[in-house]
Amino acid sequence: MENSFKKYVLFWFSGSVSQLGSAMTSFAVILWAYARTGSAMTVSLMAFCSYLPYILISLVAGRFVDHHYKKHVILSADFLAALCSLIVLLLWLRGGLSIWHLYLANAMIGMMNSFQMPAQSVAIGLMVPRDRLAQMSGMDSFSSNLVTMLSPVFASTLFAFGGLGTVILVDLLTFIFAFVMLLVFIRIPETLPCKAAGRRNPFFGCADGSRFLFRHKGLWSVIITMAVINFFSRLTYENILSPMILARSGNDSLTLGIVNMALGAGGLLGGLFVSFRRRNPDPVKMIYLAAAISFLFGDLLMGFGRNVVWWSIAGLAASVPIPFVMAGQRVILYSTVPQDRQGSVFAVRNAIQYCTIPLGILLGGLLADQVFEPFMISGPVSSTLIAGLRCFVGTGKGSGMAVMFLCTGLLGSVFSVVAYRRKEIQKLRETLKTI
Repeated sequence: MENSFKKYVLFWFSGSVSQLGSAMTSFAVILWAYARTGSAMTVSLMAFCSYLPYILISLVAGRFVDHHYKKHVILSADFLAALCSLIVLLLWLRGGLSIWHLYLANAMIGMMNSFQMPAQSVAIGLMVPRDRLAQMSGMDSFSSNLVTMLSPVFASTLFAFGGLGTVILVDLLTFIFAFVMLLVFIRIPETLPCKAAGRRNPFFGCADGSRFLFRHKGLWSVIITMAVINFFSRLTYENILSPMILARSGNDSLTLGIVNMALGAGGLLGGLFVSFRRRNPDPVKMIYLAAAISFLFGDLLMGFGRNVVWWSIAGLAASVPIPFVMAGQRVILYSTVPQDRQGSVFAVRNAIQYCTIPLGILLGGLLADQVFEPFMISGPVSSTLIAGLRCFVGTGKGSGMAVMFLCTGLLGSVFSVVAYRRKEIQKLRETLKTI
C-alpha cells in the first residue's frame, strides 16, 4: 500500500501539471470573452454550460465507472476534453472563434468530467491508505490552490504575448505530459471489472447510489447542506468575481491576476496545514466551521473592498478554510462508502451536491446584470437603502456585484452554523468517532 501511495504522488503531480494548463485556458477565455461582451452573464453562461452536462451525465456515469477500469476511463475522458481544446485552438487560428463555440466546448468538457471525476475519486481510494486520506486531501488542496495562484500570472503573460491560442497550446502540452505519465508509469491497483445485475441499465447505478445515501441519513444531510453552500458560493465566486474586479478596476487584468493569486495562496496555506497536521481531525466540524469562516470573512471583505489590497485580503480569508471543507468531506466519504460502490455513490453525490452550481451561476449572472447593478447605479439617490449600501461598497460599475458578496457572506455563514447543528449531522459526527 505504501508503494501505491508513491504512485498516487506521481498521479497527483502529473494531474496538477495538467490542471495548471486547464486553469490557464479558463482564465484566458474569461479575458477573451469579457473583453468582447462586457457582460457578467457571458462568464456565467460559460460556467453554466460546463456544470449542467456534468450533473446530468453523472446520474448514469457512476455504474459505468464501477464496471470499467478507472485508468481507462480517466485516459479516455482526458483525451476527449483535450480534443475540444484543440478544436477551439484551430477556430481561433482561423479567426472564426465565437462565444457559442466556447459554450459548446465547455459542455463537452463537462460531460467528460462527469466520468473522470468519480473515476479519479475511486482511484485515489485504491492508492491511498486510509490513515493518509486527510494528508492526500491537503496535498490536493495545495496543488489546486498553487494552480489558482500561478495560472492567472502565466495565462496573462502568455495572453499578452500570443493571445488565446498560445495559452491553449501550452494547455495541450500539459495534457500530453499527464496523459503519458498515467498511461506508462502509473498503475492503479484495481481488480477486473465485475459483472453485476443491472449493468445494462444506465440508471441502475443512480438508483443504487441513491438507495445507499437514503439509508445513511447523516451522509445524505452533509451532501444536501453542501449543495446549499455551493449555491451561495457560486452566486459570486467563480461567477461574478472576475467581472466585478474588472469593472471596479477599469478592466485591469493585473489586478484580477493578483486577487486570483491571493485566492490561490490562501488555499495553498490551508492545504499545507491540512497536510501536516498530525492529530486526527473532526471532519464534520472541519466542514461547517471552515465554511462559515470563509463566508463571513471572505465574502464580506470582498464586498467591502475597493482596491487590490482589500480584495487580496478577502481572497486569503475566503480560501484558507476551503481545504478543510474538502478534507472533511473526503474523510467522511471514504470512511462510510464501501469501495465496490464508490463509483455509483460518488457519481450520485456529485450530481446532487453540484446540481445547485449551475443554478447559482445562472442566477448570479442574471442578478448582477438585471437587478443589483442597475439598482446600485441607477437607483434613486434619495433611497435610504441605496445610500447606506453606497457607504459600504462605494458607487459606480461593479458596486451592485459587491452588494451580492455582502448577501452571500451573511446568508452562507448563518446557514453553515445552522447545518452543523442538525441532528442527523451530529449523529454522523458521533458515529465517525467510533470508526
